[in-house]
Amino acid sequence: MPPTLASVVRTSALHLTVLAGADHLERPVRWVHTSELDDPTPFLEGGELLLTTGIKLGKAAAGLQAYVHRLADAGVVGLGLGVGLSHSEVPQALVEAAAQRGLPLLRVPEATPFIAISKTVSAALAAEQYEAVTTSFEAQEELTRAALGKDGTTAIVRRLAARLGGWAALYDGSGALSAVAPDWAARRAGRLAAEVDRLRRRPAPSSAALQGRAGTIDTADEDYVVVQSLGADRRPRGFLAVGTEDRITPTERYVLNAAVALLTLTLERSRELRQAEEKMGAALLRMVLAGEVGTARQVAAGLFGGLPEGTVRVLVAAAGPGPEAAEALGELADRAENAGGKVGEKLLVAREDGAHGPRLTVLALDNGSVHRACLGAVEEHEGLALGVSAPAALEEAGTAHAQAERALAVAQRGGRRTVDHEEVGAGSLLPLLGEEAVTAFAEGLLRPLREHDRTARGDLVASLRAWLSRHGQWDAAAADLGVHRHTLRYRMRRVEELLGRSLDDTDVRMELWLALRSGEE
Repeated sequence: MPPTLASVVRTSALHLTVLAGADHLERPVRWVHTSELDDPTPFLEGGELLLTTGIKLGKAAAGLQAYVHRLADAGVVGLGLGVGLSHSEVPQALVEAAAQRGLPLLRVPEATPFIAISKTVSAALAAEQYEAVTTSFEAQEELTRAALGKDGTTAIVRRLAARLGGWAALYDGSGALSAVAPDWAARRAGRLAAEVDRLRRRPAPSSAALQGRAGTIDTADEDYVVVQSLGADRRPRGFLAVGTEDRITPTERYVLNAAVALLTLTLERSRELRQAEEKMGAALLRMVLAGEVGTARQVAAGLFGGLPEGTVRVLVAAAGPGPEAAEALGELADRAENAGGKVGEKLLVAREDGAHGPRLTVLALDNGSVHRACLGAVEEHEGLALGVSAPAALEEAGTAHAQAERALAVAQRGGRRTVDHEEVGAGSLLPLLGEEAVTAFAEGLLRPLREHDRTARGDLVASLRAWLSRHGQWDAAAADLGVHRHTLRYRMRRVEELLGRSLDDTDVRMELWLALRSGEE
């Protein structure tokens, strides 16, 4: 802590006497300034102990009062008047003005040179800076040892909380709480979810300071809280929050910055290592999708601790156009990996840039933490679409991947966030096909029939639809149309003539039914 007016007054060698503002002596002194100007405020920054002999002050009460007001408004923490030169004693009007503004007023005897007061404060400031450097160095060593231990990030959080005399909490890239110290602070850390989410949407590193007593966090808490995002490549990898009873000091800020640096290094790891792990994971996933599960198990056992075992799902995500697409998929990958790491759940992730833009493929346990995290992340990002396969064994991952791709196609064409394969299997074939392609096909195929219906008798399009819906049953289709079956037979022969195709051909019937249905969608 910097020296205070009280510590300066207590220095017996200075023989200072407090004449006013005794209740405000705990103010920190940032510097000592000597001036004989009647308005020294242009040369002040605030936090100074101002010393003067009062040559320019005079004795008029109004002038002394205006002088005190100028100093107080400029942030001066105390005024020392040297007696024995311009003034034999401190003017009573000056004492009264200082008392009125709550400005500490010190009597400096003639035997005490101003430089002695300056040296006292300078020595205290130097001692404070030395203590700050020493404390910061010790704290950095302590935090570094904690980072190298087996507990890693959790140990850093514990030591940081102890150093600050408050609490500390670490969140993963998705904003989920991963470590907190002491344990009782978990409830307070949990209430910061909204603030962490705001930082998660801003480039890292960024920070926010909150004051509980102002109602920002909780009116029951009066902690001063700092939240800092952790990351070196603009995408947050995690978040650190600390809470203290008062605003953190410069020394504590050094300690906090050291913890932020260590946690960032720990969470980021080396970029080369991350890229190597991603490439290896993508290669393993491709092996599994190709049916080489046995080989993939052997490789993954030594590098990844194994593959997901049991019932799995394949999830394929895509993002819309624009520079934010890759970033959204990257955040989805982080959410998946964080969810798996938190509970020790195995997964495989691969990112690729294909003909249809960037894609993310995830192989995870059915209804596991990773599966649920992906569903939640896609719901939060408007530009993402996700296709989910049916539950499958690991050996069936190739088929599951094809299912997920088809489900993704339906999601993208329908403007939906998530589509499950079960929805595709239970629905129509039409959503799987490009809308423009189906429409063009239908118009071209049915054009001769529609032109006939506009210029001649007999509704061939309606008759064809009724006949196909009744699977070629003449009596049932004729009854639906309200015509004789011979009339319907004549119309179907006319359809064959206009189209140049035989209705006995199953493929022709399928194409005609598809064309008719597309007009109903």
